[in-house]
Amino acid sequence: MLPEAASPHAAIRQFLLSLQSPARILVAISGGSDSTGLLLLLDEAVKAAPHLKVSLCAATVDHGLRAGSADEAQQVAALCASLGIPHIIAAWQGEKPKTGIMAAAREARYELLAESAERFGANLIVTGHTYDDQRETLAMRGVRTEQLSSGIADAVLFDRRFWILRPLLFSSRADIRSFLRERRVAWIDDPSNEDVKYERVRVRRQLSPDPATETDIRAAWKERLALSSAAAEWLDRYFRLQGGLLGQVLPDGLRQDHAVLAYALGRLTAVFGGQAFAPGRVQMERILAFIANTEPGRMTAGRVVFDLRREGLYLARESRGIVPMILQPGEAGVWDGRFEAVNGSGATVRIEAQATQRSLIPVLVTGIQPPRVGAVNDSTRGKESPAPKDLGALDSCDEHRNEGVWGSHLPKSAWKRAVASAPVLSSDETPLPPEPAGAIHLTPYFAPFDRFLTRFDFIFADRLSAVFAMAPYAGVPFRSIDGKTI
Repeated sequence: MLPEAASPHAAIRQFLLSLQSPARILVAISGGSDSTGLLLLLDEAVKAAPHLKVSLCAATVDHGLRAGSADEAQQVAALCASLGIPHIIAAWQGEKPKTGIMAAAREARYELLAESAERFGANLIVTGHTYDDQRETLAMRGVRTEQLSSGIADAVLFDRRFWILRPLLFSSRADIRSFLRERRVAWIDDPSNEDVKYERVRVRRQLSPDPATETDIRAAWKERLALSSAAAEWLDRYFRLQGGLLGQVLPDGLRQDHAVLAYALGRLTAVFGGQAFAPGRVQMERILAFIANTEPGRMTAGRVVFDLRREGLYLARESRGIVPMILQPGEAGVWDGRFEAVNGSGATVRIEAQATQRSLIPVLVTGIQPPRVGAVNDSTRGKESPAPKDLGALDSCDEHRNEGVWGSHLPKSAWKRAVASAPVLSSDETPLPPEPAGAIHLTPYFAPFDRFLTRFDFIFADRLSAVFAMAPYAGVPFRSIDGKTI
């Protein structure tokens, strides 16, 4: 349902008034009508309201995927220069993948925008997504699932670093183009927007010209936020993290509201399984049916073993399919979708699962705050490990010694399963000595949240970050949303 106050001018005014200030905004501009309109609308509004203490800079990402893209980027640079707005062209370098090009281009685009924001000292990024994009997204997701979709989010935290905001998400492309025509400003038409090999183009051509009967997206957003909040409370009451590797849901937690349980367990599955998305509807139905049966047993879904016992449900990464990772000195990466690793040593380091290297000592990983050493389990925080900053090590892989330190109150097989998925570090197939090991930093990585976190999932993700003793996520840079103070 298209909101009443959806004119581009009104949307930009409301957006600027809602921002925390002072603010420096990086505008992502491709040269198309939507992003060009966004830049001009913001420029006019900022110049008309200097008391808001907002400044602009801009970046154009040249993906290098078609002829003429470099010339188009130069046209955008000329427009920004005429407006007195600092601008940078960020080129996607290197060999492009032969499959999954759209997803790869999206990843590269946001990474380059974040780098540009850092270079300009900007504290947030804005993109020109419109209500037309929202309708197309809802239509595409509607084909794939029967669940209510919240569509494109108006605010997304990228890589825990920058909030990406979409101030024109309730404005139409037609209105933005009318504004540009009034200002006699041309825009660039990307030919891929008419290429029917892309799903979005096909969906766009099938959409009804009248959006009045479509999803009330604000209602869907409100429902999603309420679900995230309820799931965060569920975490506090019913979820325990054991040794940073084993999740435990208390028995009463399995008897809570069906929607809250599905939301929380779905995202915990993605976190423990190192996957960017929660399980689909069919998989979640299997998981919930397994839990509802109440009979002790085990099942695997989403790379996670669910171990149901009288004392609750235990979740751990299954030990199969964990691929080793090699980090050269100075390199960083995400291992198994569960741990971010930074090799600050001078050695080449191999990270793999304990299950594949019985002779090496597994590493238990704490949050990113240096004072935190040892376990992330509330019940064992008093015990500190002699390991370097950010790392806590098990005394041994020996079953009895492990349980003496960590697992005496846990089911033996559940704890052994969790330890089998723990990261171990080696160099030339030998354990690392203390000095280089101390320069290798491993921190928990939440695959469904740490790259792209919508504000709808923010409450749950932030609470989960606290459970893992991680620093909180950067707060949304709004002082009000929809006119309500936050």
